[in-house]
Amino acid sequence: MASESAPEWLNKGDNSWQLAAATLVGLQSVPGLVILYGSIVKKKWAVNSAFMALYAFAVTFVCWSLWAFRMSFGDRLLPFLGRPDLAALDQRFLLAQGFAGLYPSATLVYFQFVFAAITLILIAGALLGRMNFKAWMLFVPLWLTFSYTVGAFSVWSPNGFLFKAGVMDFAGGYVIHLSSGVAGLTAAYWVGPRMAKDRERFPPNNILLTLTGAGLLWMGWTGFNGGAPYAANIDASMAILNTHLCTATSLLVWLCLDMFVFGKPSVIGAVQGMITGLVCITPAAGLVQGWAAIIMGVLSGSTPWFTMMVLHKRIRFLKRVDDTLAVFHTHAVAGSLGGILTGIFAEPRLNRLFFGDDPKYVGLAYALKMGRAAAGFRQIGMQLAGIVFIISVNVTVTTLVCLLVRLAVPLRLSDDELQIGDDAIHGEDAYAVWGDGETYERSIHGVQNFALPTTLAEAA
Repeated sequence: MASESAPEWLNKGDNSWQLAAATLVGLQSVPGLVILYGSIVKKKWAVNSAFMALYAFAVTFVCWSLWAFRMSFGDRLLPFLGRPDLAALDQRFLLAQGFAGLYPSATLVYFQFVFAAITLILIAGALLGRMNFKAWMLFVPLWLTFSYTVGAFSVWSPNGFLFKAGVMDFAGGYVIHLSSGVAGLTAAYWVGPRMAKDRERFPPNNILLTLTGAGLLWMGWTGFNGGAPYAANIDASMAILNTHLCTATSLLVWLCLDMFVFGKPSVIGAVQGMITGLVCITPAAGLVQGWAAIIMGVLSGSTPWFTMMVLHKRIRFLKRVDDTLAVFHTHAVAGSLGGILTGIFAEPRLNRLFFGDDPKYVGLAYALKMGRAAAGFRQIGMQLAGIVFIISVNVTVTTLVCLLVRLAVPLRLSDDELQIGDDAIHGEDAYAVWGDGETYERSIHGVQNFALPTTLAEAA
């Protein structure tokens, strides 16, 4: 007999997995990307970079609960946007069954929040080392409200026009990665570049911590893609296996390309290859077979590598825009690639597991084999249409948000603040470890070469 705390529609196993998956995704951001951002930049930017991620996580949760969740998954206001309301704070709404899955809406609010949060944090990766923190404080809620909600509702909501049209985005290749890559590049254009010497040389302050953050990102992707079916089912298992298979392949391909072209196995390069593999498989994770995941890994380890290492240096616009962590290549290029490959390799049975018995969902490779070429080419067309829509929305809205924020505060830090970094912006240093709160520069070990004591009396 069902109790009040466990109604008949509740599946405890699915609910447990969904909460765990959401927490894994949350750990990708806090502490995953907080650690990665804080360690992959110059020492003087460690605090600022990490704090941009932490702030975005916190403010996104408040805005998500107040209005953005319902704009993304609520009642239809426009074909591409839901109606904002405070239902996500209403106990009756939160305890009732959600729009998907056999668990309450409260679980869905939490699960979808961590995806929204990581999208904003990924955008930050393009802006590290020069964006005014006050401008970032305004940018996050505005972009979440007017850009993220549009993509999420259009592609993921059962009421969204791209969802109804048949665009396949299993776990966020479009909604999260293409969006963050395009928005990051656009915002980087409006914010402006880092100091010239920072663009020329921007070494990580701690590569081991960079690997720690990257490891949390990789393992957290188990929840990212494994939670997309909204159930602890066989499709979740397939999605998780494909995720790690594609990622490992992509990392190895990027590593081999670095060694062949540059002669050395780059740790940062391997991390980039890992990220592009994770991104590329995301729109396809539970829709393709293992052999297709490997092919996607080969392409995700080579195509973004080529756009980053070769094309970027030849295209004037890309050279001019300072995308600090190459978010455009690792997320926009890899996300678009994954979306197109999903349209080619999506397998009919797996499509049915995820989308139900709807014949319009079919990969081109299988459609040709089944004598349904028109359906396969239609699917490719829908995947391309989704890319065009997401790019258009993010270029437009990100530009408007940056121009609006610029009316209130400067987007870029002053030259003096850029020269000093964390201490000027936050009054804090990442590595104040020498003596009684002294930083490296102000210690006997620093560049100012303070005189060493010559006698025990002087030392005392």
